[in-house]
Amino acid sequence: MYTSTTNRRIFIKKMAMLSAMTAAASMFPGIVFAKDQEEGIPKDANLDWKKGPCRFCGVGCGILVGTENGKAVAVKGDPNSTVNKGLLCVKGYHQIMCIQSKDRLTHALVKKNGTYVKTPLHEALDLVANKMKETIQNHGKDAVAMYTSGQSTIPEGYVASKLMKGAIGTNNLDCNARLCMASAVTGFMTSFGIDEPMGCYEDIDHADYFITWGNNMAEMHPVLFSRMLEQKANRGAQIIDFATRTTRSSTASDRSILFEPQTDLAVANAICYEIIKNGWVNKSFVEKHCSFSKGRTNIGYGLEDHFEFTDKPEKIDFEAYKEFLKDYSPEVVSKYSKVSVKDIKYLAWVYGNPNNKVVSYWCMGMNQHTRGTWINNLVYNIHLLTGKISQPGNGPFSLTGQPSACGTAREVGTFTHKLPHGVVMNKKDREMAAKIWKVPVENIPSKPTYHATEMFRAVDRGDIQFIWIQATNPLVSLPKTSRYRPGMKKKSCFVVVSDVFPTPTSDVADVILPAAWHIEKSGLYGNSERRTQHWNKMIEAPGQATEDAWMFIEVAKRMGYGDLFPYSKEHHVEEIYNEYRQFHAGAKHNMAPLEVLEKESGVIWPYVDGKSTQWRFNAKYDPACSNGKDFHFYGNPDGKAVIWQRPYEEAPEKPDNEYPFWLNTGRVVEHWHTGSMTRRIPVLHQAMPHAYVEFHPDDAKSLGIRNGERIKVTSRRGSCILPASINERGLPTKGQVFVPFFDENMLINDVTLDAFCPISKEPDYKKCAVKIEIV
Repeated sequence: MYTSTTNRRIFIKKMAMLSAMTAAASMFPGIVFAKDQEEGIPKDANLDWKKGPCRFCGVGCGILVGTENGKAVAVKGDPNSTVNKGLLCVKGYHQIMCIQSKDRLTHALVKKNGTYVKTPLHEALDLVANKMKETIQNHGKDAVAMYTSGQSTIPEGYVASKLMKGAIGTNNLDCNARLCMASAVTGFMTSFGIDEPMGCYEDIDHADYFITWGNNMAEMHPVLFSRMLEQKANRGAQIIDFATRTTRSSTASDRSILFEPQTDLAVANAICYEIIKNGWVNKSFVEKHCSFSKGRTNIGYGLEDHFEFTDKPEKIDFEAYKEFLKDYSPEVVSKYSKVSVKDIKYLAWVYGNPNNKVVSYWCMGMNQHTRGTWINNLVYNIHLLTGKISQPGNGPFSLTGQPSACGTAREVGTFTHKLPHGVVMNKKDREMAAKIWKVPVENIPSKPTYHATEMFRAVDRGDIQFIWIQATNPLVSLPKTSRYRPGMKKKSCFVVVSDVFPTPTSDVADVILPAAWHIEKSGLYGNSERRTQHWNKMIEAPGQATEDAWMFIEVAKRMGYGDLFPYSKEHHVEEIYNEYRQFHAGAKHNMAPLEVLEKESGVIWPYVDGKSTQWRFNAKYDPACSNGKDFHFYGNPDGKAVIWQRPYEEAPEKPDNEYPFWLNTGRVVEHWHTGSMTRRIPVLHQAMPHAYVEFHPDDAKSLGIRNGERIKVTSRRGSCILPASINERGLPTKGQVFVPFFDENMLINDVTLDAFCPISKEPDYKKCAVKIEIV
């Protein structure tokens, strides 16, 4: 029975939630609340609602798609999803509008004498298979390659890996997650010996402080940011924005701290210096659960073709690490990072105070970095030194940018060095794959070949003579597209593109295959918090548009590998997933069975004894812990996490007299990645019809630039003309310009640099030098 006190508590809670939602809506446009979603649905509609994950970003919001007469007519947030609790961002809410686009790819197109000719799908697949076989016969198996996507489903990524590595026998498979999440992978692997975050989104409900490292969450992950704002309103949790420019996240945060590009490495070390100096180290945790290492330094930037690097870890002790940090006092670091001594000490206090629960969030700002692995390691160092890890409300959390960059790239293993379990360099991992795939272990090469950037360099050189690109748009998203676009047009390479819409990448294809959109097929995605989500086919795809997994299977059969792909068209998703689960059996990574995923709005792995493991490495929550201690970092042989000695090293290209500005690139809330889908959604296209170049007002004034004026941004690699934006959405620091990369008519990646982290091979889109001219 409810009492008056209970009723009052419920009323206060509701009012607090309402105020948080109002605050979220006023601080940034981008969230569509459940009430607004319902108002957009006709009252007399008789809709069949089906659950699934959102198609955009790596948050993994649950959606309900309303279908009527075989068409998808409405979308709303799934209130049963613990990810978004019924909320959606503007992209998620409007997502189904793009599949009705008039230029939808519905039939295969084959280029004949420079003209695309509509071709029956079975004939196009015959041609693809014949070209692959012919290339292998004439030039060897490493002359064919496949470039897939974090937008692919788990079955699609699995079949791609099995076809390339198990059947054909080449590791020429990489994916666009290399461009966004590879540094997160190598950061986890080097610090913990195992990939993916140890926490989950429920951390938001417990943390006292959220520190966002170079991450504009208000626009990139708006649903999660709205949940943080709710905790700010309800519990007084605080958000600290640590970034290189002022954004909507900055204005909604409690504190905004700006740093000079690349110097996040130094600031992270300065925080560790202060934690040790002030006695804030959790000595018991560090002694029991951490070891110390250092690696090679001055490691290069990958600017040259065939660049190779291998780190050489060396064990050190705490005293050596402490001595190393003497060069990173706040007073020293402040001079070149442009972060005040006061702010560095404040950040150290936030992490160091044992009474504060702290979550660190980051995405591309740290990962797209020439020292991406290092900066991931350094943020882990902060959490490890203070023991604030693997606990509700305490932990480092790397967010992903694509709906299944975790599930389809990191877990399935569509990187050149990866397998569905482990890596190609490890004999036991190859033996496991060979056994499950029913191929000789010798089929699987023991060395990686081309990561994404080097793969397209190889196309340009003529080393790769056949490439199949699936569900991604590299001629807009690659760095230094000014090199790779001409390279893809060369006659030396036969290009196949599978996609839903025409793109600048499909424009250079020899064969274009029509792909089904995600609700036009069954599938599974894996999101940032290790949540696997399943959905069933909701509507029919138009024309001959087909699931990518099935097109892979059909080509494999035509190449003579049919016995390795004995799946039925009707049940191939279920059959492939059940086969894939064998790779992850056990308490460290067990995947939920399909019958559970069909009922639930996603399940976090490891799924053990009918229960998700929300916080890994903590014996209180993780059944895989077996060392008898409170924490067990079982990815490493000694059960300990590594605190790394990593220095600050400068960016490969800095502003100078000829090119005096930093260029930073990124996204906006209205569009997702290269805009091939969101720019076909009228309401989003109208809200943000084109890209722009953002200036600090003082720089604009000194150059005589006015809003909307045509500006040419030029680097040593190429140029791009865009309208100027001053005091509109974001505010770069003086000496910096920002350009979003969603607009295929304004190709800013012609300008960017293809330098990358030597460990992760992930390119740095956040830093290069440019000059500015009024056109």
